[in-house]
Amino acid sequence: MRHRTLGDRTVGAVGLGAMPLSIEGHPDEARALATVHAALDAGVTLLDTADSYHPPGGETGANERLVARALAAYGGDRDAVLVATKGGRGRSADGGWTVDGRPEHLRRAAEDSARRLGTGAIGLYQLHKPDPAVPYAESLGAIRELIEAGTVRLAGISNVDRAQIRLAREILGDRLVSVQNRYSPAVRDSEPELRLCAELGLAFLPWSPLGGLSRSSLDGSSALGEDPRFGAFHRVARDRGVSPQRVALAWLLARPGGHVLPIPGASRPETARDSALAAELVLTEAESAALDAVPEPRAAPEE
Repeated sequence: MRHRTLGDRTVGAVGLGAMPLSIEGHPDEARALATVHAALDAGVTLLDTADSYHPPGGETGANERLVARALAAYGGDRDAVLVATKGGRGRSADGGWTVDGRPEHLRRAAEDSARRLGTGAIGLYQLHKPDPAVPYAESLGAIRELIEAGTVRLAGISNVDRAQIRLAREILGDRLVSVQNRYSPAVRDSEPELRLCAELGLAFLPWSPLGGLSRSSLDGSSALGEDPRFGAFHRVARDRGVSPQRVALAWLLARPGGHVLPIPGASRPETARDSALAAELVLTEAESAALDAVPEPRAAPEE
Protein backbone atom coordinates (compact mmCIF):
# COMPACT_ATOMS: atom_id res chain seq x y z
CA MET A 1 0.00 0.00 0.00
CA ARG A 2 1.08 3.55 -0.68
CA HIS A 3 1.55 5.75 2.37
CA ARG A 4 0.69 9.22 3.64
CA THR A 5 2.11 11.37 6.43
CA LEU A 6 0.37 12.48 9.61
CA GLY A 7 2.80 14.69 11.48
CA ASP A 8 5.74 12.46 12.36
CA ARG A 9 3.80 9.27 11.56
CA THR A 10 3.54 7.38 8.28
CA VAL A 11 0.33 5.44 7.68
CA GLY A 12 -1.33 3.56 4.85
CA ALA A 13 -2.91 5.88 2.28
CA VAL A 14 -6.38 4.46 3.02
CA GLY A 15 -7.64 4.23 6.59
CA LEU A 16 -10.65 2.54 8.15
CA GLY A 17 -13.58 4.45 9.61
CA ALA A 18 -14.78 2.25 12.46
CA MET A 19 -18.08 4.07 13.00
CA PRO A 20 -20.34 1.51 11.21
CA LEU A 21 -19.12 -1.22 13.55
CA SER A 22 -20.88 0.24 16.60
CA ILE A 23 -23.79 2.49 15.57
CA GLU A 24 -27.31 1.58 14.46
CA GLY A 25 -27.35 -1.54 12.28
CA HIS A 26 -23.86 -2.59 13.34
CA PRO A 27 -22.63 -6.15 12.73
CA ASP A 28 -22.11 -8.68 15.47
CA GLU A 29 -18.84 -8.74 17.40
CA ALA A 30 -17.24 -11.52 15.36
CA ARG A 31 -17.85 -9.79 12.03
CA ALA A 32 -16.78 -6.42 13.42
CA LEU A 33 -13.46 -7.81 14.63
CA ALA A 34 -12.97 -9.66 11.35
CA THR A 35 -13.55 -6.41 9.46
CA VAL A 36 -10.86 -4.58 11.42
CA HIS A 37 -8.44 -7.48 11.03
CA ALA A 38 -9.10 -7.67 7.27
CA ALA A 39 -8.27 -3.97 6.95
CA LEU A 40 -5.05 -4.38 8.93
CA ASP A 41 -4.04 -7.41 6.89
CA ALA A 42 -4.58 -5.33 3.72
CA GLY A 43 -2.14 -2.66 4.89
CA VAL A 44 -4.44 -0.20 6.67
CA THR A 45 -2.63 1.38 9.62
CA LEU A 46 -5.00 4.25 10.52
CA LEU A 47 -8.15 3.40 12.47
CA ASP A 48 -10.59 6.27 13.00
CA THR A 49 -13.03 6.13 15.93
CA ALA A 50 -14.79 8.50 18.35
CA ASP A 51 -16.29 8.33 21.83
CA SER A 52 -19.73 9.15 20.38
CA TYR A 53 -19.92 6.23 17.94
CA HIS A 54 -22.63 4.21 19.64
CA PRO A 55 -26.39 3.75 19.22
CA PRO A 56 -28.81 6.08 21.04
CA GLY A 57 -28.86 5.09 24.68
CA GLY A 58 -25.67 3.09 24.19
CA GLU A 59 -22.46 3.30 26.12
CA THR A 60 -20.09 6.18 25.45
CA GLY A 61 -16.85 4.84 24.00
CA ALA A 62 -18.34 1.61 22.64
CA ASN A 63 -16.50 1.97 19.35
CA GLU A 64 -13.21 2.78 21.07
CA ARG A 65 -13.54 -0.37 23.17
CA LEU A 66 -14.26 -2.40 20.05
CA VAL A 67 -11.16 -1.03 18.34
CA ALA A 68 -9.10 -1.83 21.44
CA ARG A 69 -10.42 -5.41 21.48
CA ALA A 70 -9.72 -5.80 17.77
CA LEU A 71 -6.12 -4.69 18.22
CA ALA A 72 -5.61 -6.88 21.28
CA ALA A 73 -6.78 -9.91 19.28
CA TYR A 74 -4.75 -9.09 16.17
CA GLY A 75 -1.80 -11.34 15.47
CA GLY A 76 0.07 -8.93 13.19
CA ASP A 77 2.11 -5.79 13.78
CA ARG A 78 0.13 -3.57 16.14
CA ASP A 79 2.95 -1.07 16.63
CA ALA A 80 2.45 0.31 13.12
CA VAL A 81 -1.22 1.14 13.78
CA LEU A 82 -2.23 4.71 14.59
CA VAL A 83 -5.58 4.99 16.37
CA ALA A 84 -7.33 8.33 15.89
CA THR A 85 -10.28 9.20 18.07
CA LYS A 86 -12.47 12.24 18.53
CA GLY A 87 -14.17 14.10 21.36
CA GLY A 88 -16.72 16.87 21.60
CA ARG A 89 -19.87 15.15 20.36
CA GLY A 90 -22.48 12.83 21.86
CA ARG A 91 -25.72 11.02 21.07
CA SER A 92 -29.16 12.15 22.18
CA ALA A 93 -31.92 9.73 23.18
CA ASP A 94 -33.78 10.35 19.92
CA GLY A 95 -30.77 9.34 17.81
CA GLY A 96 -29.49 12.85 17.14
CA TRP A 97 -25.99 14.20 17.65
CA THR A 98 -25.00 16.73 20.29
CA VAL A 99 -21.92 18.93 20.58
CA ASP A 100 -19.93 19.92 23.68
CA GLY A 101 -16.73 21.90 23.23
CA ARG A 102 -16.29 23.03 26.83
CA PRO A 103 -12.64 22.66 27.89
CA GLU A 104 -13.56 20.71 31.01
CA HIS A 105 -15.59 18.25 28.94
CA LEU A 106 -12.83 17.78 26.36
CA ARG A 107 -10.19 17.15 29.02
CA ARG A 108 -12.34 14.52 30.71
CA ALA A 109 -13.37 12.97 27.39
CA ALA A 110 -9.78 12.61 26.20
CA GLU A 111 -8.65 11.04 29.46
CA ASP A 112 -11.55 8.57 29.27
CA SER A 113 -10.74 7.76 25.63
CA ALA A 114 -7.10 7.10 26.49
CA ARG A 115 -8.16 4.62 29.19
CA ARG A 116 -10.57 2.82 26.86
CA LEU A 117 -8.05 2.54 24.05
CA GLY A 118 -5.29 1.41 26.37
CA THR A 119 -2.59 2.87 24.14
CA GLY A 120 -1.06 5.32 26.60
CA ALA A 121 -1.08 8.70 24.89
CA ILE A 122 -3.73 9.02 22.18
CA GLY A 123 -1.96 8.94 18.83
CA LEU A 124 -4.28 11.43 17.12
CA TYR A 125 -7.03 13.29 18.99
CA GLN A 126 -9.52 15.25 16.92
CA LEU A 127 -11.91 17.97 18.05
CA HIS A 128 -15.09 16.54 16.57
CA LYS A 129 -17.02 19.75 15.83
CA PRO A 130 -16.92 23.42 16.84
CA ASP A 131 -19.42 24.18 19.60
CA PRO A 132 -21.35 27.37 18.79
CA ALA A 133 -21.81 27.96 22.53
CA VAL A 134 -18.06 27.92 23.27
CA PRO A 135 -15.37 30.16 21.71
CA TYR A 136 -13.38 27.90 19.40
CA ALA A 137 -10.10 29.17 20.81
CA GLU A 138 -11.12 27.87 24.24
CA SER A 139 -11.84 24.40 22.90
CA LEU A 140 -8.52 24.40 21.04
CA GLY A 141 -6.77 25.56 24.19
CA ALA A 142 -8.01 22.42 25.93
CA ILE A 143 -6.50 20.30 23.16
CA ARG A 144 -3.19 22.12 23.58
CA GLU A 145 -3.28 21.42 27.32
CA LEU A 146 -3.89 17.73 26.60
CA ILE A 147 -0.83 17.68 24.36
CA GLU A 148 1.27 19.41 27.01
CA ALA A 149 0.05 16.91 29.63
CA GLY A 150 1.07 13.97 27.44
CA THR A 151 -2.49 12.67 27.05
CA VAL A 152 -2.44 13.40 23.32
CA ARG A 153 0.45 13.20 20.85
CA LEU A 154 -1.00 14.73 17.70
CA ALA A 155 -4.12 16.82 17.11
CA GLY A 156 -6.73 17.14 14.41
CA ILE A 157 -9.92 19.13 13.88
CA SER A 158 -13.15 18.23 12.12
CA ASN A 159 -16.12 19.95 10.48
CA VAL A 160 -14.31 23.26 10.18
CA ASP A 161 -13.89 26.20 7.81
CA ARG A 162 -10.74 27.96 6.65
CA ALA A 163 -10.71 30.52 9.47
CA GLN A 164 -11.00 27.77 12.07
CA ILE A 165 -8.15 25.85 10.44
CA ARG A 166 -5.91 28.91 10.60
CA LEU A 167 -6.85 29.56 14.23
CA ALA A 168 -6.12 25.95 15.12
CA ARG A 169 -2.73 26.16 13.44
CA GLU A 170 -1.97 29.31 15.43
CA ILE A 171 -2.90 27.70 18.76
CA LEU A 172 -1.66 24.15 18.22
CA GLY A 173 1.35 24.80 15.99
CA ASP A 174 2.94 21.78 14.35
CA ARG A 175 0.99 19.38 16.59
CA LEU A 176 -2.00 20.09 14.36
CA VAL A 177 -1.62 17.49 11.62
CA SER A 178 -5.05 16.85 10.11
CA VAL A 179 -8.46 18.17 9.15
CA GLN A 180 -11.47 15.86 8.84
CA ASN A 181 -14.33 17.31 6.78
CA ARG A 182 -17.00 15.75 4.62
CA TYR A 183 -15.82 15.38 1.03
CA SER A 184 -16.84 12.89 -1.64
CA PRO A 185 -17.98 12.56 -5.26
CA ALA A 186 -21.34 13.99 -4.15
CA VAL A 187 -20.24 16.58 -1.57
CA ARG A 188 -17.39 18.85 -2.61
CA ASP A 189 -18.05 22.05 -0.68
CA SER A 190 -14.88 21.58 1.41
CA GLU A 191 -12.70 22.22 -1.64
CA PRO A 192 -11.36 25.51 -0.12
CA GLU A 193 -10.42 23.70 3.09
CA LEU A 194 -8.81 20.89 1.13
CA ARG A 195 -6.63 23.40 -0.72
CA LEU A 196 -5.68 25.20 2.49
CA CYS A 197 -4.59 21.90 4.05
CA ALA A 198 -2.27 21.31 1.09
CA GLU A 199 -0.85 24.81 1.57
CA LEU A 200 -0.25 24.26 5.30
CA GLY A 201 1.04 20.69 5.00
CA LEU A 202 -1.92 19.15 6.82
CA ALA A 203 -3.47 15.80 6.00
CA PHE A 204 -7.09 16.00 4.82
CA LEU A 205 -9.23 13.08 6.02
CA PRO A 206 -12.53 13.11 4.12
CA TRP A 207 -15.34 11.55 6.09
CA SER A 208 -18.14 9.78 4.24
CA PRO A 209 -15.75 9.65 1.24
CA LEU A 210 -18.05 7.40 -0.80
CA GLY A 211 -21.00 9.80 -0.80
CA GLY A 212 -22.90 9.44 -4.08
CA LEU A 213 -21.80 5.83 -4.40
CA SER A 214 -22.61 4.67 -0.89
CA ARG A 215 -24.49 6.37 1.89
CA SER A 216 -22.80 7.77 4.97
CA SER A 217 -23.15 5.65 8.09
CA LEU A 218 -25.27 8.53 9.37
CA ASP A 219 -27.76 7.90 6.55
CA GLY A 220 -28.49 4.22 7.06
CA SER A 221 -28.13 1.46 4.47
CA SER A 222 -25.30 1.72 1.97
CA ALA A 223 -27.14 -0.26 -0.70
CA LEU A 224 -27.60 2.17 -3.60
CA GLY A 225 -28.27 1.62 -7.25
CA GLU A 226 -26.28 3.36 -9.95
CA ASP A 227 -26.87 7.10 -9.81
CA PRO A 228 -26.62 8.69 -13.27
CA ARG A 229 -24.95 11.77 -11.79
CA PHE A 230 -21.91 9.62 -11.04
CA GLY A 231 -21.81 7.74 -14.30
CA ALA A 232 -18.12 8.51 -14.78
CA PHE A 233 -17.23 6.57 -11.63
CA HIS A 234 -19.27 3.60 -12.79
CA ARG A 235 -17.79 3.72 -16.31
CA VAL A 236 -14.21 3.77 -15.01
CA ALA A 237 -15.07 0.95 -12.62
CA ARG A 238 -16.44 -1.20 -15.45
CA ASP A 239 -13.42 -0.46 -17.62
CA ARG A 240 -11.02 -1.38 -14.80
CA GLY A 241 -13.01 -4.33 -13.49
CA VAL A 242 -13.20 -2.88 -9.98
CA SER A 243 -15.92 -1.42 -7.76
CA PRO A 244 -17.09 2.21 -8.15
CA GLN A 245 -16.21 2.69 -4.49
CA ARG A 246 -12.60 1.74 -5.18
CA VAL A 247 -12.52 4.24 -8.05
CA ALA A 248 -13.89 6.97 -5.76
CA LEU A 249 -11.17 6.38 -3.20
CA ALA A 250 -8.48 6.36 -5.91
CA TRP A 251 -9.87 9.68 -7.16
CA LEU A 252 -9.60 11.15 -3.66
CA LEU A 253 -6.02 9.93 -3.34
CA ALA A 254 -5.22 11.63 -6.64
CA ARG A 255 -6.44 15.06 -5.50
CA PRO A 256 -3.70 17.70 -5.94
CA GLY A 257 -1.26 17.98 -3.06
CA GLY A 258 -0.97 14.29 -2.22
CA HIS A 259 -2.35 14.94 1.25
CA VAL A 260 -5.79 13.30 1.14
CA LEU A 261 -6.20 10.25 3.36
CA PRO A 262 -9.70 8.79 3.05
CA ILE A 263 -11.21 6.85 5.94
CA PRO A 264 -14.07 4.83 4.41
CA GLY A 265 -16.27 2.91 6.78
CA ALA A 266 -16.85 -0.81 6.46
CA SER A 267 -18.96 -3.41 8.21
CA ARG A 268 -17.75 -6.47 6.28
CA PRO A 269 -14.22 -7.81 5.71
CA GLU A 270 -14.79 -7.81 1.93
CA THR A 271 -15.58 -4.10 1.93
CA ALA A 272 -12.53 -3.27 4.04
CA ARG A 273 -10.27 -5.20 1.66
CA ASP A 274 -11.78 -3.55 -1.41
CA SER A 275 -11.26 -0.08 0.03
CA ALA A 276 -7.64 -0.81 0.90
CA LEU A 277 -6.96 -1.87 -2.69
CA ALA A 278 -7.77 1.66 -3.84
CA ALA A 279 -4.28 2.66 -2.72
CA GLU A 280 -2.91 0.62 -5.63
CA LEU A 281 -5.29 1.95 -8.28
CA VAL A 282 -3.59 4.74 -10.26
CA LEU A 283 -5.94 6.66 -12.52
CA THR A 284 -4.99 8.03 -15.92
CA GLU A 285 -5.17 11.76 -16.60
CA ALA A 286 -8.24 11.21 -18.76
CA GLU A 287 -9.97 9.20 -16.04
CA SER A 288 -9.17 11.81 -13.40
CA ALA A 289 -10.47 14.62 -15.61
CA ALA A 290 -13.75 12.78 -16.15
CA LEU A 291 -14.17 12.15 -12.43
CA ASP A 292 -13.32 15.75 -11.56
CA ALA A 293 -16.44 17.02 -13.31
CA VAL A 294 -18.88 18.25 -10.67
CA PRO A 295 -22.11 16.23 -10.87
CA GLU A 296 -25.34 18.04 -11.62
CA PRO A 297 -27.48 18.47 -8.50
CA ARG A 298 -30.63 16.41 -8.25
CA ALA A 299 -33.78 18.16 -9.39
CA ALA A 300 -36.08 19.06 -6.53
CA PRO A 301 -39.17 16.85 -6.41
CA GLU A 302 -42.34 18.45 -7.67
CA GLU A 303 -44.80 19.47 -4.99
